[in-house]
Amino acid sequence: MLLRTFLAKDMKEALATVRADMGPNAVIISSEKAKSGGVMVRAALDSDGGEEPAPEPVAPPAIVADFDTQYRDSLLRRLRGQGDAKGRLAFDRGELLAALGRHRLPDGLAHALAEAAAKAQLTDMTLALAAALDRRLRTAPLDLEGASAFLLVGPNGAGKTAVAAKIAAHARLAGRRTTLIANDTAGAGAVARLETFAKHLDSAMATADSAAELNALVGDCTAKKTLAVVDTAGFDPRDDKARTAFAALAQIPRLETIAVVSALSDAEEIVEIVAALHALGAARLIVTGVDLTRRMGALTAAATQDLPVAHVTQSPFVAAGLESPTSLSLARLLLDEQRSAQ
Repeated sequence: MLLRTFLAKDMKEALATVRADMGPNAVIISSEKAKSGGVMVRAALDSDGGEEPAPEPVAPPAIVADFDTQYRDSLLRRLRGQGDAKGRLAFDRGELLAALGRHRLPDGLAHALAEAAAKAQLTDMTLALAAALDRRLRTAPLDLEGASAFLLVGPNGAGKTAVAAKIAAHARLAGRRTTLIANDTAGAGAVARLETFAKHLDSAMATADSAAELNALVGDCTAKKTLAVVDTAGFDPRDDKARTAFAALAQIPRLETIAVVSALSDAEEIVEIVAALHALGAARLIVTGVDLTRRMGALTAAATQDLPVAHVTQSPFVAAGLESPTSLSLARLLLDEQRSAQ
């Protein structure tokens, strides 16, 4: 299957471009409004059974920061630390704490953010909160062009299998071949679900029951310059026995460990889980299910720990999935009254 992304000023122009470039048999699999204006369309074309050339490199739009994001970040950098002319705050600290409370942030984190926002002395509550978050939030998007392999780890139900598919989809759009590897061969339906994703993404599929088998598969993928994405069984990283069982996987060379947690979780539980995954060797963090919750307490708690945030997911669709958060976008979510309505 050949996957490509097109940007156009409207849907009519996008459809014409898809047909001209991919032919009349191309199928539109998703469409959305582009942040810079116009529409973004993703199209697929089934192969005819012959050897299919690798898709032309196309940078994943949801991963690369667009002009709008860069402008907001630039604005924040210019405003950070500046106060109003009279040195007075234009927002009520109690109101900010109430907003953070509605999102179920841990008390210690909420008060720390409110205090940092007050010290920023910005006249706008959103910008002040963004400045406070900016001191804690670190982002590090996945390098889909240079990475050899990703090992996805986290609790049961965090969405690791869907994240594996999203990573493979974006890697395909970036021009890389991929192999989805199931390390959870005992879980009910785990292998079958990954096989379904692999078929739709035109990705290779493999299973590895042990660290030795996984090491061999990752080495083979690296030699072929194929990105390996490993889906693992869910476990509680705070449990000593679970950590011991997982340790051998985390030590495999060329395999970068990515922590995956859900925004639907309890915020204080997330703090403990992210810290445990970090201690276990996770290099980055992906937070799933942001589109499924009104309360951003777990997301904020996870994103403000020591582990850099690679991406968040805000869509159930595989082709539209990995977004890089900014301190300003998170501040807007936290101050969105409709989103936090009880």
